[in-house]
Amino acid sequence: MDTPLYTRAVDAGAGTPSRRDRVHALIREEVLSGRLTPHTRLGEVRLAERFGVSRTPVRESLARLHSDGLVERRDNGYYVRVPNLPELRDLYELRVVLELRGIARVIEDPALRHDRGVLTAELERWEGLRAAPPDPDPSFVLLDEAFHTALSRASGNGALTESLVSVNQRIRRVRMHDFRTEDRIASTVAEHVEIVELLLADRLDAAHRALHEHVGASMEVVLERAGQALTRMVLSADQF
Repeated sequence: MDTPLYTRAVDAGAGTPSRRDRVHALIREEVLSGRLTPHTRLGEVRLAERFGVSRTPVRESLARLHSDGLVERRDNGYYVRVPNLPELRDLYELRVVLELRGIARVIEDPALRHDRGVLTAELERWEGLRAAPPDPDPSFVLLDEAFHTALSRASGNGALTESLVSVNQRIRRVRMHDFRTEDRIASTVAEHVEIVELLLADRLDAAHRALHEHVGASMEVVLERAGQALTRMVLSADQF
């Protein structure tokens, strides 16, 4: 699944990354992108040869990814880690809490306001996608994540956004299998537009309800969605 969305620059941040950081970013992208199946061993020698470096930065990167919970160590090496259903339930529940908290904090404190510049940019982006819907593709998950990250960032709590990004990365490999039909893409786009329009109209309570419905109004729905996505991921693992 080597789409343009997955080949974006890994060093877009400020400054020039060290070779060690660049290697880590490249390996991390391989893990998060879905190109590697849970059955593929992350061999140090193969990765070092692929990126033209020694085994040391590769070994350090794998250790960091293990610490972040993105890979697991087995008897014969490292493999991409896939959350089990109970863990997915916990992560999805945490995602819902983090998503809703962004709007709730603005509702609770009249002195706070969402960043309208961020919201306006998102509205324009998603109205464009509504006018010209993308084809169903697992890589759509990156656009979805970007929307929710922007929504959280607009609420003004950087730590909240950072936590949301971390959770989304851990469930990305499963969630990407939730965007394989035209109706799922269309409903996601329409719901994103509705949420931003409500926020821009300062209808915060309605926006909170719409977002809650969008990310999972009940844990039963959330768990069902996680289970279905996990099943699709397992069934199609050999395609990646």
